[in-house]
Amino acid sequence: MQNKKLAIAIIGYGKMGKAIEAIAVAKGHTVALKISSQNNAELTRANLQQCDVAIEFTNPHSAVENIKTCLDAGLPVVSGSTGWLEELDSIKKYSAEKKGAFLYASNFSIAVNIFFEVNKKLAALMASHKDYNVEVEEIHHTSKKDAPSGTAITIAEQIIENYPGKNKWVNDSVIKAGELNIVSKRIDPAPGTHHVKYTSAIDDIEIIHTAHNREGFAGGAVLAAEFIKDKEGFFSMKDVLGL
Repeated sequence: MQNKKLAIAIIGYGKMGKAIEAIAVAKGHTVALKISSQNNAELTRANLQQCDVAIEFTNPHSAVENIKTCLDAGLPVVSGSTGWLEELDSIKKYSAEKKGAFLYASNFSIAVNIFFEVNKKLAALMASHKDYNVEVEEIHHTSKKDAPSGTAITIAEQIIENYPGKNKWVNDSVIKAGELNIVSKRIDPAPGTHHVKYTSAIDDIEIIHTAHNREGFAGGAVLAAEFIKDKEGFFSMKDVLGL
């Protein structure tokens, strides 16, 4: 990882943005620009060019334009916004056209990214055992705007890729054969729990990640910002962590 201290732009100065700021400052970085819904007019090329990297945590309605604004300013951008991934390929292309640097992750927690690798391995190991059904459950706080979570979608897509019994995920109480159900619950003050469970008449096997606070996500986002400085291309937390 780079040791250079960064001037960071935080786009989305809510609870996550404040957690990112605290960790960034503790590591010796400065937060040169803080953008919220109250001062969105300050998200300008001139202001962004005073920064080394942007960390973007907003919402599905503003993420794409925020990312493009950063890339237009020549600023590497790390994004953890979810709910807009149908446009991810176009953003990758836009970043390449701008010769920019863009890093996206549905979850920046180091432990969650290790969980992803365990999830893929478990799905592959269970692939030949047809007596089991698999389900994904995610629990978040009530202010989370999207359901299922981006992390749960990543988990489900990994299972589908490695477990032949499932061919699509749904977020519904009624499922058909071949569908992988994601159960979404909104309970305060839960910052995030993800649960994969394989069930049979004989026994169950399950893996669970439970976040106790936002610090794991915020710390991973700062780590990603340190990683992407002076790079070009599209990256993920697998690149950051060498997974």
